[in-house]
Formats: sequence, C-alpha cells, structure tokens
Amino acid sequence: MNDHRLAARLATEAGALLLGVRAELAEADPADRRAAGDRRAHRFLMAELAAARPDDAVLSEEGADDPARLAASRVWIVDPLDGTREFAEPARVDWAVHVALWSDGDLVAGAVALPAQRRTLATPQVAAPPPAPGTPRVVVSRTRPPAAALTVCDRLGAVQVGMGSAGAKVAAVVAGEADVYVHAGGQYEWDSAAPVAVARAAGLHTSRLDGSALRYNRADPLLPDVVVCRPEYAAAVCAALR
Repeated sequence: MNDHRLAARLATEAGALLLGVRAELAEADPADRRAAGDRRAHRFLMAELAAARPDDAVLSEEGADDPARLAASRVWIVDPLDGTREFAEPARVDWAVHVALWSDGDLVAGAVALPAQRRTLATPQVAAPPPAPGTPRVVVSRTRPPAAALTVCDRLGAVQVGMGSAGAKVAAVVAGEADVYVHAGGQYEWDSAAPVAVARAAGLHTSRLDGSALRYNRADPLLPDVVVCRPEYAAAVCAALR
C-alpha cells in the first residue's frame, strides 16, 4: 500500500473508531467522551503506523515528542481527533482525523477524514472546488473568530461561515462550501499538516499569514497561523493581512 492510500485508510478507520466511541459513550460526561476519543484514536494510529511503516517517525498531538524525528527522513504528522469540542456534541459533524506524511523537507501525502460526514479527502488527487459565488465566504471559528479573519472579511466584503475544527474548515474550502480559511492565534503542525496537503492537491493556495511557506517537522511544532484559500483570492487575502 502506498503512502497516499495508507494515510486515507488510517484516517478513515480512526474515524470509524471514533464514531464507535461516540456511540458507546453517548450518555457519558462530554469530557470523558473527548478524552476517550483522543486516547483510543491515538493508540490506533500509533499501532497501525508501527506495523505498516516501522522505520518512520511519528509526531502526534497526543503523544510525547521524540526529538529523533528531526533527523528522520520520513515523519507522519497526525491529529487523532481534531475538534474535540465538536466530537463531544452528538449532533455536530465538523470534526476530523488528520494523517499526513512529511518527507525530506515537505508534505508528500495526507488525508483528512470527516467521520460524521462519511467522507475522506486524500492525496494525491483531490477534486478542485466548483466555481465560487459572487460574494467570498470566509470560514471562521464558530466560537472565537480571529481578528485576522474578520479583517479579511471586511477587506473582501466577505461573509462569515462558522465551523468547528481546522480540518473541517479546510475541507469546506476544498469542497467549495467556503472560499478562504484564515487562522491566527495558535496552532501546531498536526492541526494543519494533513489539511494543507489535501488543499495543495486540490490546487488551493496555502501559506503563513505573511505569504511565506508553511514548514513542518521543526524542532518547535508550534505553527500558529495559516491561510488556505482559492488561488484567485490569495493576493487580496495576503494584502489584507499585511
């Protein structure tokens, strides 16, 4: 199985596991449901990667960071459950599983599973979004939209689309349900690696807020800001953020 198919399989199967956890703990305290989802999905991904790619390093949100990854040529960057708050709310579908592969300086494969939506977006080929409507749509956090996103909305005359996890937001841009995703204020490599890999495969623009390249497998996994948007909006978005 090649890396693209492996990423898609692992993200999809981890998502199915999480749906089972959600059903099993439907009456539990939301905090217990979140903790169980994080823990079980992480253990599943770690075991599967150890079996399928034993020589590769792994950087997971839920695992201890092993500095040996910095000398590795292949590093899987995973978020076992992106959007724990949404996962804990039974009716919400805007949460995800991220599985990406970094190799020799760049992202080379990735998958974002949206288990409650019954779909997985995965490299190497992702359909480009359909034509954009007349008014741009900026996808933002449903609880705390960052000031940078609000600035972009104002400059582009855009409307806001509220949504949960980072993976769900990027998937919305890929699917043509939104046009721009801007995040500022704190993320880590596992929050954006798989979504960025998928977005690039769909032909979308990806960068830091200042337009510089997104870089992964760094000593400090903090990667606090990201832009994902249709290429026709990239110049205007970056100009607004400057």
